[in-house]
Amino acid sequence: QLTLVDSGGGSVQPGGSLRLSCSAITSTVPGSRVCMAWFRQVPGRQREGVAAIGTTGYTNYATAVRGRFRASKDDANISLSLQMNDLKPEDTGTYYCAADLTCRGAWVESRSWTFWGQGTQVFVSS
Repeated sequence: QLTLVDSGGGSVQPGGSLRLSCSAITSTVPGSRVCMAWFRQVPGRQREGVAAIGTTGYTNYATAVRGRFRASKDDANISLSLQMNDLKPEDTGTYYCAADLTCRGAWVESRSWTFWGQGTQVFVSS
């Protein structure tokens, strides 16, 4: 079992940067077995995958954020971060950390992930 705690959201102007963090609390699972991801959601829309890192370290990014966002995973501390640069108003939403131990299924599908953080708000506006 994993408990995820995500943080780091806030308000920023277009072109600004934010860094999100997620820590996984577990007493039994090694970090090398955990794949992790960031999703985001705006009211009225489905949760969408932003970035995901598998157990091999391979990272996937959504097309909309590639080149602007960078995800990194620390297996020793079972943590995940998301450095978001050149933020745009369309990046506004609630960002959720996700994790899974089977690491199967399409990473962009929220149903592929078992454990979820509580969400942190990102607001990009001038």
